[in-house]
Amino acid sequence: MSSAMFESLSDKVAHFNQHANNHVSTQSKNPFTSGMNLERPKFSKEEYGRPIAGSQSDIRGRKAIAHVLREILEMCEVIYQNGTPCKDDPQITGILFGELFNIYVAISDKCVGILLRARKQGYVAFEGECLFQRRDDNVPVFLIKPINEIRTTLKQKIEDARKDTPLF
Repeated sequence: MSSAMFESLSDKVAHFNQHANNHVSTQSKNPFTSGMNLERPKFSKEEYGRPIAGSQSDIRGRKAIAHVLREILEMCEVIYQNGTPCKDDPQITGILFGELFNIYVAISDKCVGILLRARKQGYVAFEGECLFQRRDDNVPVFLIKPINEIRTTLKQKIEDARKDTPLF
């Protein structure tokens, strides 16, 4: 701002004080602030490390979550469409990792990462910590929930991630 915007010295002082108060307020929420004799803020486990709701970081995070959930849904759809239902339980569909990798690599280059996220969320199961191309081509990957349940759950999670997110 130029000095022409302030008519008097008292306007300049008031503007400076407002800026200083905003800075102290912002720093009081920062757990790493020192030297200002401010009380350290207390955070719950749910809010620690989370961006302020509505901030640019929050919006980017919600977009990333929705993107990963869409990729998990797409991975489950590929397994369902190209896999074989199990004889014991037709709700469970299986496919060999090598076959899944060859199909999914045309869609995304994150096949293994998405499989790990899908397993963590309880949609797929496979043996081992991580699957590798060629070495684990004969390892079966199972879709362990009915596809309709997966679709419903993931679409709801995607909508929840999109809530309160402008321009999304």
